[in-house]
Amino acid sequence: MTDRPLVRMTGIGKRFGGVHACRDIDLTVTAGEVHALLGENGAGKSTLINVLSGVITEHDGTIEVDGEPVSFAGPADAQRAGIATIHQELDLVAGLSIAENMFLGREPRTRLGTVDIRRMRRQAEAHLRTLGADLDPRRLVGSLRVGEQQLVEIGRALSLRARVLIMDEPTAALADAEVERLFATITELRRAGVGIVYISHRMAEIELIADRVTVLRNGTVAGSVDPRVASRDDIIQLMVGRSVDALFGEGRNEPGAVLLDVRGLAVTPRRPVPGRTEPAGVDLTVRSGEIVGLAGLMGAGRTELLETLFGAGGSGRRAGQVTIGDRPYRPSGPRAALARGVAFVPEDRRGAGLMLEHSVADNVVLSALSSLTTLGLVRRPLLRRTVAEQLTTLAVKAASPSIPVATLSGGNQQKIVFAKQLLMRPRLLLLDEPTRGVDIGAKAEIYHLLHRLADSGMAILLASSELPELLSLCDRVVVLHRGRTVAVLPRASATQQAILAAANGDDVKESR
Repeated sequence: MTDRPLVRMTGIGKRFGGVHACRDIDLTVTAGEVHALLGENGAGKSTLINVLSGVITEHDGTIEVDGEPVSFAGPADAQRAGIATIHQELDLVAGLSIAENMFLGREPRTRLGTVDIRRMRRQAEAHLRTLGADLDPRRLVGSLRVGEQQLVEIGRALSLRARVLIMDEPTAALADAEVERLFATITELRRAGVGIVYISHRMAEIELIADRVTVLRNGTVAGSVDPRVASRDDIIQLMVGRSVDALFGEGRNEPGAVLLDVRGLAVTPRRPVPGRTEPAGVDLTVRSGEIVGLAGLMGAGRTELLETLFGAGGSGRRAGQVTIGDRPYRPSGPRAALARGVAFVPEDRRGAGLMLEHSVADNVVLSALSSLTTLGLVRRPLLRRTVAEQLTTLAVKAASPSIPVATLSGGNQQKIVFAKQLLMRPRLLLLDEPTRGVDIGAKAEIYHLLHRLADSGMAILLASSELPELLSLCDRVVVLHRGRTVAVLPRASATQQAILAAANGDDVKESR
């Protein structure tokens, strides 16, 4: 790292109507520096990086690149100035290939002016290899899992050969092994003199890679600290204005009887889908009042297992036994799963969990609408009362139940997905990356919610890429490798090293 400023933002301000999204913010990024930008959702981070990346062109204050004042008319201007952005919400075209997405709008050309497809695929493959991603650049992006799409987004940013790289939650959908590879890439970029603005809600990442931390709160700079000196509590207090004690909640009561029992579950698909890892020998149990974690590398089959248990997985020949309570369980679809008391919060809340153009209220009651109707007519007073109760119980921050759910922060959107599923009063709750892309305050609220649900007797099966989350929340951790259960680690003996060893296929002693 050097002290040479690549970018200097001074007095940046932006108002939307009467609301100050940013006010008098200064930010400097130097060559070879990882400058972390932290803050809760709504703190002003997205607005600030949208100014720097040319998405927002009307704003107060000035921007200098290499000491020269610049004014961006759009994102293309920022890219030409050497500034590239990896946005949290993926901006990919599902119907195009990986290579086409990576070079969209700047495709390499042949001497005749046509698109040089071979060169484009070759370069895309090289960028993916840098990230340790074994993906065919000819595959359609729509066939990829969220984590794989995240790697494509990162690869696209790397292909720009930017001098300043903005990373907005780049690891949100990645498992730990993929995160390690990304960090190795970041180290290489730093050595090459690239300045990185790094946004994440994962404090362990910030402590590991950041040289400097700037914290935003309510649209202004709350403080700037050295993460190697400041404690995690100090940084969290700057973010939320208060100390976040017992982030993962308190210990719970002893779990009850086995609710979910899975033995030898395997699915042989009729038509294999590239990139999917169906269950190939899963054994696990979840008791009432217990939180069981699912760990594994990207492609281990965590999401596919949860989808299968919810009746939303791929079709094909199925082996093994699954019971809920003392009755066999083989749902024909999500409706049948819900009827047996099984609910599912998917990884992709915006794509699979919410109807973004509809209101908060519509999203909350979607799954339970039949219980709010009489003779086909919606009982409006009951609907309004039900929605109000759910918003209060889950502490959802929304100006009104009638506003579009897309206008809420990531954490509040996730709470709406929870509210929709919890209205069905499930006995078993399946969770796929439940805190992906939410801020530290919203995470704490979700953790406490999960403890309350477990205390009420609900069984919870939770897949997460964050090992500290699994180790702190879960009574046991089930590790998958290529669709198989390779280890079941009790909380008392589970460690990050043991989970990673099992996830990589190393021999680990199993226990039920």
